[in-house]
Amino acid sequence: MEPNTLLDALLDEAGMSRKGLAARVNAAGAIQGKAMRYDHSSVIRWLNGQLPRNGTPEIIAGVIGARLGRRLTLDDIGMGSRSTPQPAGTPLDGFIGKATALWRGDHQRRDAVQQAPVITGLQAVGPVWEWENPPDDADVSSRGTIRVGPPDVEQLRTARSHYEQMYRKAGGVATRGRVLRFLVEDTAPLMRGSYSDQTGRHLHRAVGGLVAIAGICAYDSNAQGLAQRYYHQALRLAKASGDRAFGGYVIALLVNHSLFMGEHRQAVAFAEAGLRTAGKAISPALACDLHAMQAKAYARMGDQEAAHRAMTAAETASGLIRAEEEPAETGYVQPGLLETALADTLMRLGDTGPAQEYAAEAVATQTHARGRVHRLATLADCELRAGEVDRAAGTAVLMLDTVQGMESHRLHDRLTVVRRHLAATRSRSASDVVTRIDDTLRIPL
Repeated sequence: MEPNTLLDALLDEAGMSRKGLAARVNAAGAIQGKAMRYDHSSVIRWLNGQLPRNGTPEIIAGVIGARLGRRLTLDDIGMGSRSTPQPAGTPLDGFIGKATALWRGDHQRRDAVQQAPVITGLQAVGPVWEWENPPDDADVSSRGTIRVGPPDVEQLRTARSHYEQMYRKAGGVATRGRVLRFLVEDTAPLMRGSYSDQTGRHLHRAVGGLVAIAGICAYDSNAQGLAQRYYHQALRLAKASGDRAFGGYVIALLVNHSLFMGEHRQAVAFAEAGLRTAGKAISPALACDLHAMQAKAYARMGDQEAAHRAMTAAETASGLIRAEEEPAETGYVQPGLLETALADTLMRLGDTGPAQEYAAEAVATQTHARGRVHRLATLADCELRAGEVDRAAGTAVLMLDTVQGMESHRLHDRLTVVRRHLAATRSRSASDVVTRIDDTLRIPL
């Protein structure tokens, strides 16, 4: 059974305890001539996914709806027909309820939420297809108790930038809880507030940026199923905002996630969708990254010709980048990022010499600490493949010095790979570095 995060979130919004819900359901049932004897344990079973019978779901919806002052359907409380096919498009009202419920379940560290499995097959492709195709949202205005205006939207944008910088400096493990708390306590009430269509477009765009950061932090924390769900949420919010370029950025996150999961053909297809649908709205930096990730995917599939085509397209887009004209989210496409991707691609194609040159160029270019760790790891890999063990050991030392203070599973992955390759050389110059890496990896995240 899937946990009923929607019911859980509604109880929280209504300020109603489990015992209080059971008592109100029993009282409402008595009015209808039904002898009901539910208690807090019954509600716990409902929250765990059990469906009550004999018209009880309708009574639950009525009780909570009366407390909130709005009509709730069975789908709203997570007790709709589970055999009903999903509609081609995701209605925005229902989506917002499910999204905020997921934030809350993750913030409360509910096992069933945090251990959500990775979605595969048609379910993984569906959100991308929905983003690409009609119908669009004709009106995203909302009537709620809190009036939402431009200052609220600006606060969300500022928060997104703040948590992005925290992620780059401290890692996703350390940043994740802070983002989730902000989503639950500060963002969710705004989503349920009162705003016009125009303000709503800006609001959904800003919330999408925050949700994308939550997904990045989940990815960095090894919660891959959750990361995927946050990316899908951000893509739905991008559609509601009408901002195709932002949707393309979220697609890039899905491409990177597909690469990490080893879904190389899916990575290529998603990148094509991002390039195609964002169209002229796409920024050069984003186009550069999408083409570069395609090159990496093709290289991992062994398609040298396609990899080189994608590399050329990435370099062409890179030459058009004007940092001052880029949206905030594409700030991660910094000088040296493309060279790192090209080094990775060429290394996997067996072109060690050019790969090492690109990797060294990337390391020589200034970037934030997290990006520097990835660049140093790529350079160390190239140097080891070229047989330059002493140089690789020195690069690994720089990598260790830079990674201090960061909590990131992805950076730990990079350290683990470098450590394995250094240990395999059985070199005296590498042994001390391997010991240092082991000491770092023993620190729990």
